[in-house]
Amino acid sequence: MILEKKTPGIQSPKDPDTHPFTAPEGYWIKCGECGAILQKSILQNNFEVCTECSHHFRASAYSRINMVIDPKSFVEKDQSIETSDVLKFVDSKPYPSRLKKSQEQTGIKDSFISGSAKVGGIPVEIGSFEFFFMGGSMGMVVGEKVSRLFERALAKKSPAIIFQSSGGARMQEGILSLMQMAKTAATLEKFKKKCKKPYISILTDPTTGGVAASFAMLGDFHIAEPKALVGFAGPRVIKQTINQKLPDGFQRAEFLLEHGMIDSIIDRRNLRAELIKILSYF
Repeated sequence: MILEKKTPGIQSPKDPDTHPFTAPEGYWIKCGECGAILQKSILQNNFEVCTECSHHFRASAYSRINMVIDPKSFVEKDQSIETSDVLKFVDSKPYPSRLKKSQEQTGIKDSFISGSAKVGGIPVEIGSFEFFFMGGSMGMVVGEKVSRLFERALAKKSPAIIFQSSGGARMQEGILSLMQMAKTAATLEKFKKKCKKPYISILTDPTTGGVAASFAMLGDFHIAEPKALVGFAGPRVIKQTINQKLPDGFQRAEFLLEHGMIDSIIDRRNLRAELIKILSYF
């Protein structure tokens, strides 16, 4: 006697919303803080903040800007500016190769985007670092685009807003990258002297190195995201240098707020409302 199977075996449903075990790659994201498994679409709708522990994921530059501006009000500026390999720098690979890879991964030409927009109907000049582009490092292009942002804000008598997210100056551009610290600070000083509008610096994780040592900490208002790392040298480097145990939470946003280094810590989900409140005063 031959037994024949008349019905097919167990079939895996293809709808990931009702059957998560068949979800495509990238459908789920694990929170690095609490370990919760999160649905990517829900995370995005929650401003990329964990629904379980409120951990703030690192967001792209365009995402950060779109979270606070009036819908479709952003007009990007200076997007065609590209850097050059002046020093012919090579480490494990040539500098142009690193640039090309980051450009392909992020879709932008360097680690900073900027433009004009409105927040609560108020015209602003706004910019954001792209940490996923070579760690948000600052080179010649970044320095130029940040300076132009302040120049446009001065010309239009508009507030300036920058989302900071950087590992510091870009080593592949050597002293030319370090010069951007003075350049941006000088342009910002000109803006402050001649314009009665505020510069709001939003410190995200991480804001370090030459960016933290220049325009990031020269704002009229310093707003940090929860638990953001903010400082010049990282805590590991400082600990190794001074050979001492550092205080708990050293260089995190909460530590800086306690010691008077920043003005406030604001959950990303509430940031737009707080910005509108600040801007309305001016």
